[in-house]
Amino acid sequence: MTGHIYRDVTLEQHVRLFRGAMDAEFLFMDDNARPHHANIVDECLQSEDIIRMDWPANSSDLNPIEHVWDMLGRRIAARQPPPTCLPELRRALLDEWCNIPQDQIDNLILSMPRRCKACIASSGRHTPY
Repeated sequence: MTGHIYRDVTLEQHVRLFRGAMDAEFLFMDDNARPHHANIVDECLQSEDIIRMDWPANSSDLNPIEHVWDMLGRRIAARQPPPTCLPELRRALLDEWCNIPQDQIDNLILSMPRRCKACIASSGRHTPY
């Protein structure tokens, strides 16, 4: 992933449109991955008036999507037989993504205040999440 790809695919095709459908209090959350903080990404967010959540340097474990990726990976690993080529993997990923229970995702989102408090308490170091 590069800053250009992140801007062109993620921000332009998804975040910008989603932000347009939200209210004025929209707050964008990404992490400290290098492509997320490329100058072209910062410029794009500023031009679209998208406010980015401040993100502690060592806190990728705060982001609920990391846990969703983990769920997805475990579901793919449990498939029998496992995908053996890219088209099979793509289908499996789409199937498993659609089958992650919404209540699990909702619980991750609802856990954000607790995760943030734990991060603050640990001064940005490792948390039990």
